[in-house]
Amino acid sequence: MSKVVVSFPGIGYHCDKPLLYYGRKIANEYGYDKEIKVEYSYDGGNIKGNPDKMLDAFNCLYSKACEQLDKIDFSEYEEVLFISKSIGTAVCAKYAADHNINCKKVLYTPLAETFLFEVTGAIAFTGTSDPWTDTDVIISKSREQNVPLYIYEGANHSLETTDTMHNINNIMDVMEKTKSYLM
Repeated sequence: MSKVVVSFPGIGYHCDKPLLYYGRKIANEYGYDKEIKVEYSYDGGNIKGNPDKMLDAFNCLYSKACEQLDKIDFSEYEEVLFISKSIGTAVCAKYAADHNINCKKVLYTPLAETFLFEVTGAIAFTGTSDPWTDTDVIISKSREQNVPLYIYEGANHSLETTDTMHNINNIMDVMEKTKSYLM
């Protein structure tokens, strides 16, 4: 049996951007030999600060993820890993819950909505300057569901700051923690 890693991107953060790209590379090193990159987009305009548009975007992306993943028999895999970013963290959490998939989850910059679903077997990463979330809410919701959360001071929604070398150190730290989680 093999292991599968599934990537759930954000709206503006595709699967080949650093967090998801290197997260998959780490997974490959730990035997996740099958990769699935969920592909979706949302063209409803700016959703930030608009709960109705946010819900519409989530429903649209979730539907597109289901179209791609429902044909996969996850029980055929020895281990399943969901790696996700931003709104993709909510899509992955709902998909795992709705389909009763026992999997590990890596949540890069989760939204508060991610925790509307039972998030088991997960770790999460967020920045204190993320304009898409309230850090205190993410801390609280992570604690409620016993999800280890790693916080990056001054980092935005891509876990970046204005200092490129600091960003490289951040990505290295995130990947080291991702690797430790998979060990």
